[in-house]
Amino acid sequence: MKTKEVALIESLSIILQIILGLGFLMFGFMKFGTKQMKDEFQRYGYSDAFRFVTGLVEVLAAVLVIWGIWTHELAIYGGILIVLTMLGGIFTHIKIKDAVNKMTMPIILLLLGLVVLFINGLN
Repeated sequence: MKTKEVALIESLSIILQIILGLGFLMFGFMKFGTKQMKDEFQRYGYSDAFRFVTGLVEVLAAVLVIWGIWTHELAIYGGILIVLTMLGGIFTHIKIKDAVNKMTMPIILLLLGLVVLFINGLN
């Protein structure tokens, strides 16, 4: 029998997994060809191949965190991919000396990824 606290934490994780999954699906697919993403990766000094691989990793992370709603181990792997990808994004913004406000979204996604990773790691 689950306590109310455990059920609340599991519900929080499911909500975050859905939000992260949908967001990473959208951003991952955008990396396959939108002009905005092509321009951004050029500005970062990265190749089209790296942009494509980044998109694949983001789509894979999305699938894993969504599937992880039913299989906690997959949420852990998806959370790890999200955390690593967002660390890469933050370091990229630092490398090109972007303003701190450009790092807000990667930092938020990093923190949400850590929460999903932590909650599913406890199960």
